[in-house]
Amino acid sequence: MTDTIISLETVNPIEFFGANNRKLDLIKKRFPLLKILSRGTQIKLSGAPEQIDAAKEKIHLIIQYMERNGDLTSNYFEQILGGDDAETIDNFVDKNPNEILVFGPNGKTVRARTANQKAMVESINKNDIVFAIGPAGTGKTYTAVALAVRALKNKSVKKIILTRPAVEAGESLGFLPGDLKEKIDPYLRPLYDALDDMIPADKLGYYMSTRAIEIAPLAYMRGRTLDNAFIILDEAQNANDLQLKMFLTRIGANAKAIITGDPTQTDLPKNQKSGLGKAARILKGIHGIGHVELTEEDVVRHRLVKAIIRAYDKEYHLEERVFENR
Repeated sequence: MTDTIISLETVNPIEFFGANNRKLDLIKKRFPLLKILSRGTQIKLSGAPEQIDAAKEKIHLIIQYMERNGDLTSNYFEQILGGDDAETIDNFVDKNPNEILVFGPNGKTVRARTANQKAMVESINKNDIVFAIGPAGTGKTYTAVALAVRALKNKSVKKIILTRPAVEAGESLGFLPGDLKEKIDPYLRPLYDALDDMIPADKLGYYMSTRAIEIAPLAYMRGRTLDNAFIILDEAQNANDLQLKMFLTRIGANAKAIITGDPTQTDLPKNQKSGLGKAARILKGIHGIGHVELTEEDVVRHRLVKAIIRAYDKEYHLEERVFENR
């Protein structure tokens, strides 16, 4: 029989033990052969060394998760205690702290998964404005939202502002039913989806109600000065020259911005030209503005998405050659 004491000084002991020690009871149930006592900000384990080692591993995973995420629901607490397979453990363990951006509400880690997604992370760490341009499915928006959520949780910014042009192919806001919010929300749905993966529903609702997280069409940015904020302009290929200039000049003190877009999927009317390519070109070389180009190699959706992008690229280049030879 041996004894081990584990310190809880880096987390909230009340949150760790749970209401009426409910979470502590879960640990005792998981390791019935151990004698487990709570003493202020410490847990004392008494029993066989192999049992203590197993309990220590789980408790350290829980502490690590809470240090990064702030809290841990009973459901995910049980997942960590009960999951012995490699995949479950990998969802919670922090093998490389620099790769994990946020912990999602389902207990999974959100991290940059490809070389250019990691380049986005490095670029925003060094710059205040980053252009992330590439085809569909490369994780541009998802990675950008994860970086924004990380900044908010780390308190390096006071708010997140997510915006995109309210433009869709063949549709008009005026033809959609409902009030203005109901008309706009479908265009902003991808941003809500990303947030749902990264923030628990109750906390997301709180952030939205207090305007710590704001999601709005690009037109709503005019006239504002965005201080202490992490700002994302998504689908920037659907913004024209003047709109992009307007957005870029909104950025205030202690603010970071990521502009994402796919130049091959512009939904602007034929009489309007996207301003994304021009903005990226004329701002290249300015200190504090980074540029990351993602490719089909960064696609993280269905395997067929990569093949679809390649097929369209091949056809596009073929059409270009035909046009040049006329």
